[in-house]
Amino acid sequence: MITSLLVANRGEIACRVFRTCRERGIGTVAVFSDADADAGALHVREADTAVRLPGSAPADTYLRGDLIVKAALAAGADAVHPGYGFLSESAEFARAVLDAGLVWVGPPPEAIEAMASKRRAKELMAAAGVPLLAPVDPASATEADLPLLLKAAAGGGGRGMRVVRSLDALADELAAASAEARSAFGDGEVFAEPYVERGRHVEVQILADAYGTVWALGTRDCSLQRRHQKVIEESPAPGLPAALRATLTDAAVAAARAVEYRGAGTVEFLISPAGGAYFLEMNTRLQVEHPVTEEVFGLDLVALQLALAEGAKLPPEPPSPVGHAVEARLYAEDPSRGWAPQPGRVHELTVWGVGATDAGGPRLRVDAGYTSGDSVGVHYDSMLAKVIAWAPTRAEAVRLLGDALRRARVHGPVTNRELLVRSLCHPDFTGGQFDTGFYERHLDALTESDGEGARHAAVAAALADAVRRGHPVGGWRNLASQPQTKTYGGYEVRYHRTRDGFRVEDDAVRAVRVVAVAPHRVTLEVDGVQRHFDVAEYGNDDDHVYVDSPTASYRLLAHPRFTDPRTATAPGSLLAPMPGTVVRIAHGIGEGSAVTAGQPLIWLEAMKMEHRIVSPASGTLTALHAAPGSQVEVGALLAVVTDLPQGEL
Repeated sequence: MITSLLVANRGEIACRVFRTCRERGIGTVAVFSDADADAGALHVREADTAVRLPGSAPADTYLRGDLIVKAALAAGADAVHPGYGFLSESAEFARAVLDAGLVWVGPPPEAIEAMASKRRAKELMAAAGVPLLAPVDPASATEADLPLLLKAAAGGGGRGMRVVRSLDALADELAAASAEARSAFGDGEVFAEPYVERGRHVEVQILADAYGTVWALGTRDCSLQRRHQKVIEESPAPGLPAALRATLTDAAVAAARAVEYRGAGTVEFLISPAGGAYFLEMNTRLQVEHPVTEEVFGLDLVALQLALAEGAKLPPEPPSPVGHAVEARLYAEDPSRGWAPQPGRVHELTVWGVGATDAGGPRLRVDAGYTSGDSVGVHYDSMLAKVIAWAPTRAEAVRLLGDALRRARVHGPVTNRELLVRSLCHPDFTGGQFDTGFYERHLDALTESDGEGARHAAVAAALADAVRRGHPVGGWRNLASQPQTKTYGGYEVRYHRTRDGFRVEDDAVRAVRVVAVAPHRVTLEVDGVQRHFDVAEYGNDDDHVYVDSPTASYRLLAHPRFTDPRTATAPGSLLAPMPGTVVRIAHGIGEGSAVTAGQPLIWLEAMKMEHRIVSPASGTLTALHAAPGSQVEVGALLAVVTDLPQGEL
């Protein structure tokens, strides 16, 4: 029996595993980096004991299997759960855990090894009769093979993946994919296969014991992705014919049996528009999106992982699925700026309505790695939380999740919350007519500014600020004869205080009547309809005001303390859009090199994502301050491109 478990991970998944351990009387051990220590990480606070891994970079901490095994032994743990990411799919780490006399809560090292290389896994699956796409040799690829998908042979999470639509771009994209894969996984092997346009990403959760029983726990659709990383997932996958569902589950079971799998795993497939099913990969670990399967089947997959590691036997058949579940990943990132991660302090993170009103009623669940007051750093993934909704039908679950996200209080860094809400309401999604290209087609519309709503929010912010600063409504006092003016988020608000209240003088919102004003709540009547706005500020460490209403939320810049660095630098300056690490410089360039507009020059890594810094214009690279491996802060000057004279363009 497991009595104490170390989770070789951090953030949301560590907290998730600890929750199940507490429910089952198992002691918990966390490991943490210096970066997590500085941030007072939630998973450290929730564990019974914790062991420091010196350093901040993953390579020095969460990817050091030797240090993690030593931590488990030092803390008296008798088992290790890998979570997802980091070392969760490392056969070498699994063997090290077992060699130390600890229980490994995962599949056998041999099964991990068999699936560790996507290229070799496809060969194994072909022998087992699992359908898959034939690989393409990049060296002999022709126009007829396009488009191609380049994929890292090791690892996952979208790292090392590129879509190639031109043979001219193939060599550069191969080099870029290989470099990213080597940086992320220590293995630069990349392979190519046909890229299926408008395909769906559908996967099957499997669970297997040591006695020959393999469960296939339905399907999950994970097609809504950004940068090949999932954003919204659901179970069951909507709109699949019964025959296709059977093909997927049968193939998943065959894949598990082919490698004598044990524990929890996921077999991923690509579904073509014509209904063809093709094996993508097998993830030999728990998936981020496992809660939707748990909600539909009424299971705790972590508890089952622990039981199977202890030698338990599964019943011959799994429970029957009931209803529908949808999950949305809440990230600290800005979708309108290339999904740029957004580190910073989370002032408030609150989602209401968790828990069902009755045994069979709709319910919400939140699996979080951060809570109010925590800080999001630059070293790790930017996911704040997962919000999961279950209901008897898909339409009810989607509506419940959208409403919960819309009403949530998310104050601090920019997040993808508004994108999630709009995605869940999009007719392609509600109608089940979506694929992995959803965001490529709809991102601009989904991130378009809500001008009228933001202006009303600015009005509410200005009036609440007036009251907070000691200007109560009514009473015998001197009143300014001229309107007061405040600017929030680019919206100038002009208002007049009268003895009867406030009057908005802005021509753009002339239909607004001020109904009530308090320091943190404002009621406006807009075109005859009263609307409530909650207003929050957080003092000197944040220049923004947060305005929440039942229909939308706004993060508005109030009075910035610092000048935007772009206004104090020469034209053509390339500035770091976020704190991070310079991972590489474009091959062959240096000071004096000729560059073209849009040409990638510098690759910056932050929060497990790679970002390209491109030339703002055609010209000459007159300064290059970035160097591979260097740490940079937001606004740091990386390079300068001087425009060519008009006659030389």
